[in-house]
Amino acid sequence: MKVVAFARKELGTGASRRQRIAGMTPGIVYGGTAAPMNISLDHNALYHALKKEAFHSSILDLEVDGKAEKVLLRDFQVHAYKQLVLHVDFQRVDATHKIHVKVPLHFVNAEVSPAVKLAGGIISHVTTELDISCLPADLPEFVEVDLSAMDVGHSLHLKDIKLPKGVSAVQHGGDDNPTIATASIPAGKVEAAGEAAAAAAPEGEADKK
Repeated sequence: MKVVAFARKELGTGASRRQRIAGMTPGIVYGGTAAPMNISLDHNALYHALKKEAFHSSILDLEVDGKAEKVLLRDFQVHAYKQLVLHVDFQRVDATHKIHVKVPLHFVNAEVSPAVKLAGGIISHVTTELDISCLPADLPEFVEVDLSAMDVGHSLHLKDIKLPKGVSAVQHGGDDNPTIATASIPAGKVEAAGEAAAAAAPEGEADKK
């Protein structure tokens, strides 16, 4: 995905305010062996790009005044109540060094799982993104999670997911196999089944007499 930016020489709060009034968003590119570089980007183009999932988890081709380099989106700030991107940060990427990034999880085949198809249950997504480490060339836009084997009362954990080649999960804290998804019967359905059984019980007893 290509991103066009321009070198920014005027710095400070006042300069940033003038940039935003002119329809530009100030930003910075850092990392690698080169010095950090202040940039500005067209606000509307950036605002719409931020709505795309791939923009957050892909290697981007950042072109600054005609010179391109590979970067990752690392951070951005938005206004508290206006549709306004205040600042954006990009990190340079080295093809020979592993990167650490969050990628979204895409859940598939829930509708054919025993939990949903046979028991009328629901599958809850406990985690929606995953911290991974890989070389830039191996970075996936997302990680697919197959739910076809999920049954009621069961959980899907990190070690149950098949990660793409060259990709490893980065864990935080003591849990090395966190829960990704769970399958259960909705509370309302359980209550309704209990009430139906209770209502049917007197009729059964009467028939026996």
